[in-house]
Amino acid sequence: MQVQTRLADLPVLLCFSHLRWDFVTQRPQHLLRRATQDYRVIYWEEPVFGGPQTVPALTQRTGADHVTIVTPSLPYTDDEAATDAMQRRLLDGFLAAQGQLPSLAWFYTPMAFGFASHLAADTVVYDCMDELSAFAGASPRLMLLERRLMRRADLVFTGGRSLQRAKQPLHPDAHCFPSAVDCRHYARARTMRGAEPADQAGIPHPRIGFFGVLDERLDAALVEGVADLRPDWHIVLIGPIAKIDESDLPRRPNIHWLGPKDYAQLPSYLSGWDAGLMPFAQNEATRFISPTKTPEFLAAGVPLVSTPVADVVATWSSVVSIASGADAAVSALQAVLKRPRAAWLAKVDRALAGISWDDSWAGMLSLVENRLARLSTAQAGD
Repeated sequence: MQVQTRLADLPVLLCFSHLRWDFVTQRPQHLLRRATQDYRVIYWEEPVFGGPQTVPALTQRTGADHVTIVTPSLPYTDDEAATDAMQRRLLDGFLAAQGQLPSLAWFYTPMAFGFASHLAADTVVYDCMDELSAFAGASPRLMLLERRLMRRADLVFTGGRSLQRAKQPLHPDAHCFPSAVDCRHYARARTMRGAEPADQAGIPHPRIGFFGVLDERLDAALVEGVADLRPDWHIVLIGPIAKIDESDLPRRPNIHWLGPKDYAQLPSYLSGWDAGLMPFAQNEATRFISPTKTPEFLAAGVPLVSTPVADVVATWSSVVSIASGADAAVSALQAVLKRPRAAWLAKVDRALAGISWDDSWAGMLSLVENRLARLSTAQAGD
């Protein structure tokens, strides 16, 4: 009851996201869980579509982390304007029932601006975590809506340096908050002992692992090439498969697709890996990414080889080996498997110092509060 009373007294942060809250723990979950100390957080997911008889409606629930997740259910139509109109009516009805307008409107997807551009929030934030227009299935309207959102946004945050450079022409005051890490969570992998997860326990060593969403950013040919060059190595891949055909994934006796795992389980898997491989394809979908996995692998103490993703090269190449192609990846993995760990781990910990989701949220909140303070001063002067 005390928690409910406290939440009711907080200003509202209304977040619009293209990601399901329960899909994979990523940037939105890390930041918004921390935001619940300062805001009543409402997370508006992308719609779930049903048949033509589906009545537009909302489902909502509040989890143990005190974030309220709202999911629209809509009849499917390829008319995006009609979808926007339905969501706008649902949004207006939802806010009327709340009796409290959002103080902070927080966008992860420009597509939501098509139905939420009329919100009269004190502050509008666009936290641009990815170049969504480059992803498979992106709407042709996305870039136009992003430009409109950029014009409306009071603050723009980006998930990496490459994205910041790409977005500065649209919003010159774009602030970079690169992928961070919960070091305490992943560092458990360095000292774990005892029984391994059942689906990994029987996989022989050396184990080369990757965890994350398996989509068009995955270089499946690279995974296959490494597996073929080193049949004595076992490649373990963890994560949900999205937007690619599962039948197109390589199948080898030494490639193990273990499926999605809960965030809490990840350290127990990483503790059993001898090295990590980030097999990102070199394509438009990876051109601007700043993979959250990089500091997570490092915090877990797993030696890491990555394909030459621009932000990984610029930020992490002192502690991450970079390789392009299967032959180079095998050579780099051989080197990190043989490398003494102690000196490398000390270097990793220096690189990770001061990088945390706590610091990221504190920096973002400070920019929001500074803007509100300036706005209040200006209004007082009027």
